[in-house]
Amino acid sequence: MNNIWDPSFIDSNLDSRSVSFENPTGARGKGGTECGGRKGAPSRIIAPGERVVLADLKGPGTIRHIWMVFPPAPPELLRSLVLEVFYDGAAEPSISVPALDFFGLPHGRRAEIYNILFSVNEARGYNAFIPIPFRRAVRVEFHNASPQPTLLYYQIDFTIEPSIPEYAGYLHASFRRENPTVHKRDFVIVDNFRGPGRFLGCVVGVRVLDSGMWYGEGEVKIYRDGDRDFPTICGTGLEDYVGSGWGLGRHLGPYGGAPLLVGPAATEGSATTVNPNFVGFYRWHLAEPVMFARELKVTIQQIGAMMFAAGQDAEKTAYEATHPVAGTGWMKPASGAVTWGLVERSDDYCATAFVYCREAQPVPRLDVVLATKDIARLPFEKPDPMEAMLSMLTGLAPAGAAGAAGQT
Repeated sequence: MNNIWDPSFIDSNLDSRSVSFENPTGARGKGGTECGGRKGAPSRIIAPGERVVLADLKGPGTIRHIWMVFPPAPPELLRSLVLEVFYDGAAEPSISVPALDFFGLPHGRRAEIYNILFSVNEARGYNAFIPIPFRRAVRVEFHNASPQPTLLYYQIDFTIEPSIPEYAGYLHASFRRENPTVHKRDFVIVDNFRGPGRFLGCVVGVRVLDSGMWYGEGEVKIYRDGDRDFPTICGTGLEDYVGSGWGLGRHLGPYGGAPLLVGPAATEGSATTVNPNFVGFYRWHLAEPVMFARELKVTIQQIGAMMFAAGQDAEKTAYEATHPVAGTGWMKPASGAVTWGLVERSDDYCATAFVYCREAQPVPRLDVVLATKDIARLPFEKPDPMEAMLSMLTGLAPAGAAGAAGQT
């Protein structure tokens, strides 16, 4: 594309623009015109079911940064806020995901994130620094699929350019969920994109259902260009894929991290084999690119670890009745004090996958009912103190002007 990351780089052919409610068309010299430029339209109330065009841009160009703010709300409402992106006049989107999942947070829950592509500052300001090239046109839409109004602030920064290099791909993002998963059938993170392309990475959520000792022994497998029974790239475990080890605690890294760990005993930075209620992690394949020429499939297994102490033979037999053994089966150290092994599990998995493809392709439209099922706030989770106040203000405030129509 170009070397914009070099701070000394200058190219006057890049026309820097921005769209927001203060300049919905992105036109030059048209920002902040309401109320004489004294902050007349920083936000809008988005009604239940309303769809708003945030940007309708003519190319060639690249979206460089997306910032959004949503008021705190119950998880099922936050996950009903949908982000969609359409390229070159297409009727179907190439991005159709829950807005929070796009920024790295599954399960409709807020948390801080700081990594190479996304940040959620103070668990309030949602930022994406992932490049989104477009050749002829791009349209970004926000859909409030929840039953309540929401308050939206946003800004999309982009550049208009003379051309987009032939090698540059279109960004795609798709959402999948399996609630619950099936024994011995790996959860599919992404499938069915046509190459050439690049698997950039994913945001994965687990709602832990099984009562076993540890949920994360499943391997991430990446199948490329003809791989069938076995993949070319195979990891060693869930926390290992993220770049951690010996359990998965809350942590943030540039290329992998787990910002979300929800459970009664979850503490900052904890690494625990005690199953939490909700887990969310991300992984970006930037330094070690995953390219594919024709086809791609990425999966993760639902395999856990279980341990029984001496004298728990009856408990082990009962557990085995519903949990097939995985790997090499049960193992007993020489001391005989415990028996442990890998077992097949069934939990609730979801994933938002990010894939660049040379050709823009449609993705399935987000199924909001599927995305929001079984994620309600748990008894020990406390609402944000601002939630009631902002909900009241949102319900009373009038709706603003219409969304973007296209830059000039």
